Amino acid sequence: MDPINPLTLFFAAIFTNNILLTNFLGLCPFLSMSGRKKSALGMGAAVVFVMASTTALNNLVHYKVLVPLGLEHFRFIVFIVVIAAFVQLVEMTVERFFPALYFSLGIFLPLITVNCAIFGASLFMVIRKYDFVQSLAYGVGSGIGWMLAIIAISSIREKLQKTAKLPKGLEGPAITLIITGLLALAFLAFSGMIRVQ
Repeated sequence: MDPINPLTLFFAAIFTNNILLTNFLGLCPFLSMSGRKKSALGMGAAVVFVMASTTALNNLVHYKVLVPLGLEHFRFIVFIVVIAAFVQLVEMTVERFFPALYFSLGIFLPLITVNCAIFGASLFMVIRKYDFVQSLAYGVGSGIGWMLAIIAISSIREKLQKTAKLPKGLEGPAITLIITGLLALAFLAFSGMIRVQ
């Protein structure tokens, strides 16, 4: 089987294999941070940066350390440690240089550590046997796809709050999940263009 072009992987991760809209990974921060565009943009940017970096780092750790030493069975633990350490570094950087964003994200910035979309991207990278460049392209594309989804949902939610009177039972997470399902169906239209397994 021919290796997949990294550019193809990049676009597939954004549109046809969107980690949130096709695999439904990362829903917890997605639901909680999609109320306002500003916080959604900040969270999306943080996820792009963390997902791209940790997917590439975990590729190096997996193929350069774990595989040569025969320690592949420790990959879950090692991936989580790499993600947690990197998120801690990002949290300290954001707090130092972007205090407004830091306070806007609040508790959700450290919770990027347990965002299953970030862990899922690292696992998909191993399962699909991506090399370093493919892993980087997949990590960046998956992060951008997640950010695109949260920005779209936050824009729709803000518009709904201004223009629509929703029944009490549909406010909050309920309408968000309905809109997410509709957005997932819209992204399904791209599935005939690029499909990566």
